[in-house]
Parts: sequence; structure tokens; C-alpha cells
Amino acid sequence: MLIKVNKLFFSLLLVLSLLACANQAVNTQRYTLPETFQSSEQASTPDAQVLVIGSISLAEFLDSERIALQIDDITLHQANEHLWAENLGQQIRRGLRSRLSKQLPELLVVSDSRGLKQTAWNLQLDIEQFHGHFTGKAVTSGQWRLQDSKGNMLLISPFTIETPLAIDGYPALVRALGNNLDKLAEELAAEITNL
Repeated sequence: MLIKVNKLFFSLLLVLSLLACANQAVNTQRYTLPETFQSSEQASTPDAQVLVIGSISLAEFLDSERIALQIDDITLHQANEHLWAENLGQQIRRGLRSRLSKQLPELLVVSDSRGLKQTAWNLQLDIEQFHGHFTGKAVTSGQWRLQDSKGNMLLISPFTIETPLAIDGYPALVRALGNNLDKLAEELAAEITNL
């Protein structure tokens, strides 16, 4: 009888231990790309050239709430506990609008052209890489296109930007990806200024 009670007690203890392990809270972290402060000198004249930040197309593995890492030359890993706080494409779009507004004060930079009477240039991006890399860098690459209001191509260019991580960890990776977005905006502003 004592053996049956001991077996029952240990079985119950084992089940409770497993339940306790299964119910441990996962420490999920959510991240947003660093923002820049938008210049208050944004063009607002009725005849200002409008730049619409159009569609941001993400590679399929990036179109997820999970932050991606390339852990060797052929393997991509999506983090389970380190997530984007909101849609990555929306964060990139908003970040570019803010950065380009600051760098191109003579233009009216918007995310939506509805209700505007001016003709607008349309900037579209295809993002192929926006992740951490096993070499200790944040990598951003893809292609951008600038079209006029009739859909004629004004500019098209591939881009690849890498920033070394200051330290290990996801916060450093997200900050470095934000730095890549800064550099991309600088590149775009320089090209658009030359039009």
C-alpha cells in the first residue's frame, strides 16, 4: 500500500513539475525601428513637388513579426522571442517618410497621395535583406524605383548597406538596422536632389 501511495505521490509530483515548466512565462521582447525627429520645415506650398512613399515589398522571410538572422552562409533563423512591434514594411515606410522629410525640405513627402492636387513622384522599394548577419553586421539590401505621376521611370537603383553591430544582442541589431535606414534615406535624398 505504501508503495502505491509513493508511486502516486511521485507521479503527481512529476506531473506538477512538468506543468510548472510548461507554464513558465516566455520573455518576449518587441522592437521598433529608431525614429528620427521630423523637421518642422516640411514643404507645404501648393506647388511643392510631392514625393509619395509607395509600396514597400518585403522578401517573404522578412514579412513576419519575427526578427530574422542569417546564422551561416545558407541558414536563416527567425527569432521566437524577439519580435517587431508592428509590421516591418509599415515601420520602414514611416521611417523613410520621416527621414526624407528632414533631408528634402523642399519636397512634400507623404505616405498617401489621396486628396493631393499636385502631381507626385512615387518611390517604391523591394527589400530583399533586412536582418542580422553572422559576421556581426546588420544587412539591408534591395532595389528602389522612382516614378513620375504617369508611371514613367525616373530613377532605379539597387542598394546594399551594412552596419557593424556595436555590441551583441537584438537591441543593437535593431539600432543598426535603423542606421541602415538612415544611410538609405541619405542615398535616396542625394539621387532625388540631382533630378
